[in-house]
Amino acid sequence: METSEKLKQLVREKYSEIALQNKENNMASCCGSGGCSTEVYNIMSDDYTTQQGYNPDADLGLGCGIPTEYADMKEGDTVVDLGSGAGNDCFVARSFVGESGKVIGIDMTEAMIDKARENAEKLHFNNVEFRLGEIEKMPLTANKADVIVSNCVLNLVPDKNKAFQEIFRVLKPGGHFSISDVVLVGDLPKNLREASEMYAGCVSGAIQKNEYLAIIQATGFTNIKIQKEKVINLPDDILNAYLSEEELKLYRASKVGIFSITVYASKPTESACCPPGCCDPK
Repeated sequence: METSEKLKQLVREKYSEIALQNKENNMASCCGSGGCSTEVYNIMSDDYTTQQGYNPDADLGLGCGIPTEYADMKEGDTVVDLGSGAGNDCFVARSFVGESGKVIGIDMTEAMIDKARENAEKLHFNNVEFRLGEIEKMPLTANKADVIVSNCVLNLVPDKNKAFQEIFRVLKPGGHFSISDVVLVGDLPKNLREASEMYAGCVSGAIQKNEYLAIIQATGFTNIKIQKEKVINLPDDILNAYLSEEELKLYRASKVGIFSITVYASKPTESACCPPGCCDPK
């Protein structure tokens, strides 16, 4: 696998490309009406079309769950969406927090930020904003958010310990998160695990489910629970690009599982910060 900075650049390049095409083109080029599934960027997505606040221009079909459905947001909340893309989850979140609330989307891809801002402007939303930045070093002060959501993004972050430390820092005491992400049970075949394209597609960057939950607990979060879980089955025409016929048979016969999970956890009410030094102003 590449270094952290190279992986981030790979993700920026791929998602900049995706930002410049609409959902229909994106789906057709991957696993949609074209009938093929040569990429993995949108084979995990759930249907947002019935969600309150849904805006089709902001839906690029890139998620692996609907964290806003489980995020327990209320009127007046400040919500932060990590890896906000074209703004899909932000606009759904706004329907919960109303005019008195605030929604902040953070994304490290400039093309996605531009697209999200354009969408917000068309909708005349003055309480939804988008900031360019990385999850491992968010452009936010401590104790800012009542709720944090994220959809199939933390698996793209090389330093997941740092990412959850930042989530802890930014949440208010008593605040909580609802995050949809991809995790593993068992080890992926070497060629899948080391493929940069599979990393950008949210698969090879995923870590073991138990390790993922352990990081959340070690960071200091409480009330940890899995709100939803589903199996992700990679089609053979994707796997054939990385595995031989024999390797594919062995993989299909193995106990390795790829899952989308939506996880909830809260920051204790007595917490003002995470470990010493993390609350420096941003």
